[in-house]
Amino acid sequence: MGSGQVTDWQGRHVTVAGLGVSGIPAAKVLHARGAHVTVVNDGDDARAREQAAELQALGITVRLGDGATLPDGTELVVTTPGWKPDKPLFAAAREAGLEIWGDVELAWRLRGPDAAPWLAVTGTNGKTTTVQMLASILKAAGLRTAAVGNIGVSLLDVVLGEEQYDVLAVELSSYQLHWAPSLRAHSAAVLNLAPDHLDWHGSMEAYAADKGRIYEGNRVACVYNAADKATEDLVREADVEEGCRAIGFTLGTPGPSQLGVVDGILVDRAFVENRQRNAQELAEVADVNPPAPHNIANALAAAALARAFGVPAAAVRDGLRTFTPDAHRIAHVADVDGVAYVDDSKATNTHAAEASLAAYESIVWMAGGLAKGATFDELVAKSAKRLRGVVLFGRDRALIREALARHAPEVPVVDLDRTDTGAMLAAVQEARRLATAGDTVLLAPACASMDMFANYNKRGDAFAEAVRELGS
Repeated sequence: MGSGQVTDWQGRHVTVAGLGVSGIPAAKVLHARGAHVTVVNDGDDARAREQAAELQALGITVRLGDGATLPDGTELVVTTPGWKPDKPLFAAAREAGLEIWGDVELAWRLRGPDAAPWLAVTGTNGKTTTVQMLASILKAAGLRTAAVGNIGVSLLDVVLGEEQYDVLAVELSSYQLHWAPSLRAHSAAVLNLAPDHLDWHGSMEAYAADKGRIYEGNRVACVYNAADKATEDLVREADVEEGCRAIGFTLGTPGPSQLGVVDGILVDRAFVENRQRNAQELAEVADVNPPAPHNIANALAAAALARAFGVPAAAVRDGLRTFTPDAHRIAHVADVDGVAYVDDSKATNTHAAEASLAAYESIVWMAGGLAKGATFDELVAKSAKRLRGVVLFGRDRALIREALARHAPEVPVVDLDRTDTGAMLAAVQEARRLATAGDTVLLAPACASMDMFANYNKRGDAFAEAVRELGS
């Protein structure tokens, strides 16, 4: 099918792998364009049957409980991001010489000839915040834009919708990038790289390579993290368009072709005349909400992409000032008896928790949940000097307790052997007991939440509720 936009779908046999958030819109869109669509799905529960009935009513074929076999006559496979690359269906498709696209690839191929360019962001942590900051900056510059992609707004809906955009701020996961071979962004950023989703990708090398796909064919700028050499390596390996530049961001003083921080000011030495000598002030660190180090890095990455698109410095400042982060991302809940209580329930892996812990000097740390195969030695060793106490909860808390015994044996630890819903209140009460005025009680679990809560949002809500109970 080549790598360009596809205009004629009439009569093509397309297999959609998986129902889900992206499978259903993909099936509907292709069916509406005249393709013969068959949806295959591993699950056959009540929810799947309900979704299948909706598609079948439109005339789409659905096979439930049979995601392994490739339907006869298939010419193209479109998959949802969650399906692992080692599925038998994909092996059969590759053997038959068929292309496999994800929902992002499909959106890229279906966009019109005058479609808005994409400013794309990936990384292990900080993607959503950076994309939202970027959209806020672009809006402050008077551009028609939206934060879309892995952030929960379907790219298919945006690309095929009525609304016209000047530019899109696009969050992309490693899953989505794996299945997006022909995506070519205007400019893109990889914020950081740490082991995550290795069960899906198979290895750290494969995970990094999928993240690096975001740079392929970039036209103006490949934005990388100067403190994370792996991101710079991905830029070096990328095949970009002539004239595309490598632009670094750093929390230190920027060199030429970098954005960084000087005396509390965010500065641009990349998109200025005479980069060797000149710098452009963009905003103050105080304009970044919250001004934690990893969030300043997010702001610099967003600013770099906006500047690559030609946005003036004043819009960077205005966009950062008006930006409000989503809930459960280092959100200050309350001060009780001189102790700050901060909810970073979104810190569901060690890399995110490390960034969170680095933002405060004296911490009572609340952690635990589902480790997802993570180890905690490096996290604890790096953060030990900041810890005044630790409260552990959740299924895999013993892994963190053992790391604390090895690297921070003098730090008092409360081990709560509970996974019921009342455990959060007990955990907050224990944290209060360990904390003294000037400390921060920080919920940065370094683990997923599903052993105790439906998701990290519910976990953060339970924390905030428990803190409010203390205050009253």
